[in-house]
Amino acid sequence: MAVNFKVETIGDAYMVASGLPKRNGNKHAAEIANMSLNILSSVGTFHMRHMPDVPVRIRIGIHSGPCVAGVVGLTMPRYCLFGDTVNTASRMESTGLPYRIHVNMSTVKILHSLNEGYKIQVRGKTELKGKGIEETYWLVGKTDFAKPLPTPPDIKPGDNWQEMVTEEIKTLFRKANRKVDKIL
Repeated sequence: MAVNFKVETIGDAYMVASGLPKRNGNKHAAEIANMSLNILSSVGTFHMRHMPDVPVRIRIGIHSGPCVAGVVGLTMPRYCLFGDTVNTASRMESTGLPYRIHVNMSTVKILHSLNEGYKIQVRGKTELKGKGIEETYWLVGKTDFAKPLPTPPDIKPGDNWQEMVTEEIKTLFRKANRKVDKIL
């Protein structure tokens, strides 16, 4: 099976597109969904060597639609993605939550049509910058996906989860520093 992916870094995030440059019909949604589940499973058990107690709580956003790809630049040519689909996928990630795969309705429809056992939960109304308020979903598994997925933190609407994660990291650093102080 040939898988076509385009990966691009955007700050500390990665954008991945399937079906470029060779189109693959609706397989793109399954390829990205499967990749997302595998990444989430791997990150759930991953420990950074320099901060083994700090979890890597990634967010993943998925959106399906048309986009344009092309090489830009003369001195340092880059293969780039353009279009509203790219912007919406980015918004899905940025409005997502830690250890969650945030999915737009366009991808949910395709995943259901493939009938491959994807497990989807309604997230509810979500404001996407530049798009308005849309119904969005969580991809929470797949029938034949046996790898463990990390448990998302219990975050309620209105909670400042970024602040919660920052405080958790600060607490872990304080504990680590106390251990070092005791050793010294």
